[in-house]
Amino acid sequence: MSSVEPAEKHDRLLRAWQLAILRFTVTLDASDRLNILALAAELDGRSKGRGDASFRFFVRTSAELSSAILRPMEEPNTVVLRFHAEICDPRLKRAFAAAVGIAQAEPAPVERRAKQDDDLFKGLPSRKAHA
Repeated sequence: MSSVEPAEKHDRLLRAWQLAILRFTVTLDASDRLNILALAAELDGRSKGRGDASFRFFVRTSAELSSAILRPMEEPNTVVLRFHAEICDPRLKRAFAAAVGIAQAEPAPVERRAKQDDDLFKGLPSRKAHA
């Protein structure tokens, strides 16, 4: 028996599919497109085991997405934007946005509080008092 849970395997496969789409977006290589479709078929196959033999979401989405990526366009189309919106990993999301030309808002800079007395132990009794 495998030590990896079925849900964890599905999550890994889903991430591999998303990374494969990013790779295809960068390379536009036919072998990368075939890799996307193979991963999509495997993802759909996992759903078939649940009783739905006609489930083809990942294969259909992969075909639509790869076709949209291959077509030069001024603005990313709804398939590309929808896929981008579903990406949870912030680094993958930024990389995909850059690859397809989706404008991203810059992350807000981290503000450091004005330097006050950085003594973390201020107000605590000193060790000498306990000795």
